[in-house]
This record gives sequence, C-alpha cells and structure tokens, in this order.
Amino acid sequence: MAIAFTPQDWQRINDTYTAWWNGTLGRPLINVSMGGHERDRPEPELPNVGRTALYDDDVPAEAIVDRIDWNLAGSRFPGDSFPRWDVDYGPGVAAVFMGARAEKGANTVWFHPPEERELADTNLQFSTDYPWFHRIADLYRAGIERWQGNVQMGMTDLGGGLDLVATFRPGEQLLFDLYDCPDEVKRVTWEAHEAWFEAYGAFNEILQPVNPGYTCWTPIFSAETYYMLQCDFCYMIGPEMFREFVQPELA
Repeated sequence: MAIAFTPQDWQRINDTYTAWWNGTLGRPLINVSMGGHERDRPEPELPNVGRTALYDDDVPAEAIVDRIDWNLAGSRFPGDSFPRWDVDYGPGVAAVFMGARAEKGANTVWFHPPEERELADTNLQFSTDYPWFHRIADLYRAGIERWQGNVQMGMTDLGGGLDLVATFRPGEQLLFDLYDCPDEVKRVTWEAHEAWFEAYGAFNEILQPVNPGYTCWTPIFSAETYYMLQCDFCYMIGPEMFREFVQPELA
C-alpha cells in the first residue's frame, strides 16, 4: 500500500498550519502518527536504524529512501500529522560543511574540531567539498524523485550559530573566549551565521519547489520558509552575555 496521504490531505495541512502560524487556529496542533498498518510489499532488507547518519556511507541513497517509504506506508496520519522524514545527520551538522570532523556513535553523532587552534586563527566558511554535504544532497534528491512531494522532507539539523562555534572551540574554551576575546567570538559567530544560510540555501534549492513546504527537527509544517532559532550553548551563560553574544545573531 502506498503512503496514505492525498493532495486533499496536504491542502488541509497547509490550511491548518497557516492558521496556526497566523494565530487564528484557535486550538493546539495535534501531530501524532499511528503505525502498525499492513503494507502491500515485503519489508526491505535494509534495517531501520533511526538516525540516518548511522547507515554506512556506501548504502545507496535510493535504498535508504525505500526503507523510509516502507516505514511511512505502514503509518496513518490523523489530525494534524503528515508523512515526513528528517534526514538526520546529528544536531549541528553544518559544522561539518565548515571543516569539522564527524564521529558516529552507537546512536548518535559527535562533531569535533579538525585541529586545535586559537579563536583568532579560526575562520568558518561554508563549502560543498565535504562528503556529508553530498550524501545529504543525494538523499534529498532520491526522496524528491521517489515521493514527488507526497512526503515532507525536513531540513537536516544544521544547528545554531554559537553552537557551531562551540564545535570548533569545545568545552570551556569558548567560555573563556567570551571574556578573553569577545570581538573574536562575535566575528566567528557571524561567519557561522553566514555559512549556515549558505548551507540552508544549497539544500533548499534541491527540496523546492517539489517539497510540500518546510520543516526541520520539529513536526511543525509551514508553507513559508522557517527554521527553529536555537542556541544550546547559552545554558552556560547569564542574561547579560546572552544579550551580547547570542541575541543579535538569533534576531
């Protein structure tokens, strides 16, 4: 059985979420999918690993999409839910497109600086010359080809600006930098900001206009471009530093 979602369902989702964004829906969003339904074909041999990054890099993108298709075909989407797939390569994967090193764990992904360097010697620039950029792009292309807009593919978890900087200055190093070289922190944060938008734009060129709309790691749909504003690093600093180092970039 194909994925149980019709063009009329997508129009309903579009109308519902547009009203929610406009503050006129008058109720909470109810987004819960229901699995366990029969399919009309055997389960693919490729296992279901959850986080997309945990598939070996030599597994064809089409095979991964076929696995996701089988998963979605066994689900129903009542209320405000809809068929979606997050191409999950770990929170803050945009750092990899700036030269960070990725390490796969049992159920997660870690990102490390390529080498230890002072913040003054750090320059963050977006580049497509990294295998994971092409891997994610290939998965998006395969999904667009397979589903033709009947599955909402979410933007991979690019991360937040200062969080990306923290990948290159991990642990307490960036905390000390807030005191020792605040201007350098701001410089590199804005470099990460610009690189983030380049990565978003590069993937969005593949996804649109076929993708129904926009999502990220939330199940919130939007007909217009959006992404979650975020900064995990800020839990370690106070309101004054938040206003100086985090708030301008988020705004």
